[in-house]
Amino acid sequence: MSETAAGATEAGKAKPINPLLKLALEFGPLAIFFFANSYGDRLFGVASDRRIFVATGIFIAASLLALALSKILMNHLPRMAIVNAVVVTVFGGLTIALDDAFFIKVKPTIVNTLFGCVLLGGLWFGRSLLALVLDSVLQLDAEGWRKLTLRWGLFFFVLAALNELVWRTQSQDFWVAFKVWGVMPLTMIFALAQTPLILKHEIKREGAAE
Repeated sequence: MSETAAGATEAGKAKPINPLLKLALEFGPLAIFFFANSYGDRLFGVASDRRIFVATGIFIAASLLALALSKILMNHLPRMAIVNAVVVTVFGGLTIALDDAFFIKVKPTIVNTLFGCVLLGGLWFGRSLLALVLDSVLQLDAEGWRKLTLRWGLFFFVLAALNELVWRTQSQDFWVAFKVWGVMPLTMIFALAQTPLILKHEIKREGAAE
C-alpha cells in the first residue's frame, strides 16, 4: 500500500474528537513541562538548578500519555505526534541519564529541522508530503499543497533557528517559557496567516454548495 493510501486509511478510521481536547493532547505535555520547571523546587523539594531534570522526566511521561490517549480517543496516531514523542523520550532520557540539559534544549532544533527537511525534501522530489498529514482536513489543488508545504517547511527551519538563538543566549527559565509562550503563539499566528492561500486553492467538495 502506498503512503498516500495508508494516510487515507488512517484518516478514514480516525474518530472525531473535540477540538479543545485535541489541542490539550497536543500542547498539554509542553504546558506541564513549563509548570514543572517553574514550580519543581516547591512541589518536589529539589534545588532550583535541578528543576529542569524533574520537568524533563514529567515531560516524557506526559508526552507518552498524550500519545496513548490519542490512540484511545481517536483510534489514530498522528505522524508528527509520534515523531515528537519519540524524540522527547530519547533526548529527555539522555538529559536525565547524562545529567545534562543540553539534550532537551536541542530537541526542538532537531525536531523542527527534521520536519523542515522532510517537507522541503519531498518537494525536491515532486511530492507535497504535507498532504499526507492534512488530507483529511484540507482539500487543496496541487499548487496549493506545494505552496503550503514550502511555507511550513521554511517555518520549521525558522523555529529551529529561534530555538538555537534563545537557548544559547538566554537563561534556562526564559527558554522554557519561550517554548510555551513564544513558539505556540507564533505557530498559531503562522497557521492562521495561511488562510488566504488555503481559501484560494481549496477544492470544493461536490454538493457543498447545495
